[in-house]
Amino acid sequence: MNPNPKPIHVLLVDDDPGDTLMIKEAFEENKVRNELSCVSDGVDALRFMRREGEFADAPRPDLILLDLNLPRKDGREVLAEVKADETLSRIPVVVLTTSEAEEDILRSYELHANAYVTKPVDFDRFISVVRQIDEFFVEVVKLPPA
Repeated sequence: MNPNPKPIHVLLVDDDPGDTLMIKEAFEENKVRNELSCVSDGVDALRFMRREGEFADAPRPDLILLDLNLPRKDGREVLAEVKADETLSRIPVVVLTTSEAEEDILRSYELHANAYVTKPVDFDRFISVVRQIDEFFVEVVKLPPA
């Protein structure tokens, strides 16, 4: 475990304002020093990662939290494009979604998701899960250089 973890930049891709708010609160409650950027659809997610248009000055994410059910371009398409892009493929992607469908789980791992987490319905459990993801990727895992 890293006693003094370096802050990381997390990109949250989720179109549900309630879930986005809960994830922001989980970061704040956990006193996480990490930066959190949020986009609400797959097209903007890819533009953010590729630093295109209004996202030209966006930081490179160290971790992506990706919902599957997104407008304009769904999470499966985003995941496939990220993992096929040589400049983005090393960024860990955690699928964080409401779907418990076996086909979504299998497909996400086939597309090289680093983890698949089902969003809990209970607020306290949701906060706990987000904290655990954050702690794991900040304190336990050695991330690739940006």
